[in-house]
Amino acid sequence: MAKAPQNAISPTRSEDYPEWYQQVIKAADMAEASPVRGCMVIKPWGYMLWENMQRALDDKFKETGHQNAYFPLLIPMSFLEKEAEHVEGFAKECAVVTHHRLEPDPNGGLRPAGPLEEPLIIRPTSETIIGASYAKWVQSWRDLPIKINQWANVLRWEMRTRLFLRTAEFLWQEGHTVHATAEEAIEETQMMVDVYAEFAEGWMAMPVIRGSKTAAERFPGAVDTLSIEAMMQDRKALQAGTSHFLGQNFSKAQQIQFQDHDGDLQYAWTTSWGVSTRLIGALIMTHSDDDGLVLPPRLAPTQVVLLPIYRDEQQRDYVLEYVHDLKKELQSQTMAGAPIRVDIDDRDMRGGEKKWYHVKRGVPIRVEVGPKDIAKQAAFVSRRDTGKSVPLGREELVESIGDLLADIQQELFDRALKHREDNSCKIDNEADFRAYFTPKNEDSPEPHGGFAYCYFAEEKDLEPLLKELKVTIRCIPQVNNDQPGKCFLTGKPAAKQGIFAKAY
Repeated sequence: MAKAPQNAISPTRSEDYPEWYQQVIKAADMAEASPVRGCMVIKPWGYMLWENMQRALDDKFKETGHQNAYFPLLIPMSFLEKEAEHVEGFAKECAVVTHHRLEPDPNGGLRPAGPLEEPLIIRPTSETIIGASYAKWVQSWRDLPIKINQWANVLRWEMRTRLFLRTAEFLWQEGHTVHATAEEAIEETQMMVDVYAEFAEGWMAMPVIRGSKTAAERFPGAVDTLSIEAMMQDRKALQAGTSHFLGQNFSKAQQIQFQDHDGDLQYAWTTSWGVSTRLIGALIMTHSDDDGLVLPPRLAPTQVVLLPIYRDEQQRDYVLEYVHDLKKELQSQTMAGAPIRVDIDDRDMRGGEKKWYHVKRGVPIRVEVGPKDIAKQAAFVSRRDTGKSVPLGREELVESIGDLLADIQQELFDRALKHREDNSCKIDNEADFRAYFTPKNEDSPEPHGGFAYCYFAEEKDLEPLLKELKVTIRCIPQVNNDQPGKCFLTGKPAAKQGIFAKAY
């Protein structure tokens, strides 16, 4: 077996976590920066991962009664002006189209021409443009509920970008629903955050905490925002999905009204919810190591890669015939109800180089097969999550492959959950809070802090301290949070605990 190169990813996580993250993406050939500032090119391996996420989520959306549609990329500026709080929240991130054609420039280039009568905003989110359609579609209580999702791209003019985590243009889905009652809309909001949590934990093997955002952290224009929060390996939090109860704010701004059972005109109740390609960044930072990407099997584009080993053309034909038969047998097995995804890498390159190519890309299982293995009706099987390699008989490999992949999936979840539990604590005073979130050495890349569970009374009382320490209230957890306490900073009575953390 080829020996691992020292620090296959350089720098390592402990040396420079942000740069390690970028190098994992590069080594796995997932994405790269584009010529357009702040935007990225998602390469096939990264896009296949996104497609697998899409398929799983899309199935869940349809199971919960939603349909897909598509709405315009360009939004009239007047639409955003109708909802003051909403536009204020996004105004600094908007990209604006002001002209509709180009003409030759006297200096030999091109210049914009044909000013638009009204500027158009490139979609930062679609509440307003979708609301305009809903205002036409909704007339009676019989038209409700409307439950639509769209898969799309959005543009937010980010100043500091990082592949997958924060880019100017990114891919996402956004659900938008309309209901006759507040109760139905609130139920929808909760159902969708539960869908996201189930996907994060069941597919991404990423444990999350469900909770409500505080007033300062809510989606602009929302009455309530629910989120799922995950802890990355550097102990920072990442918001992995949000679901918003919008009340009647958007329906009043856009006149989404209906006649109720008594014939009276009522404003509808709306929701919106979404996740994005940020989930790929979350997956990288939850599971990957200093050898590269580590993928949970349910989402891995390739779950098993077969690596034929041979010395000459005669051996090549013999080994490849065996490997192709083995591939068919493995593909006939299932993991989590789906056929196992198997590839053969028969490229003409050194075995060690080929092995590390798949290690860096995070393929869950590698199977090496040479003439000696064939003679024994066996193969050499390696797990990406643990690095352990064992010989297995062909029959045993085929029969156990689904269970082996399921074990890797569970192991990744358990490992991530333990990391979160080991780096979470309860804090009830300012001194401990400061110590928890202050690095011992400002120049050290060693992470500090984690998730701090703290009671708090007034959000505004905390603002100076949180700004100083660069900490935010991630959410107010929905579970095990029904006992009152005292604010860790002011001592005032507090009804709920919040999760405090540094965050992406």
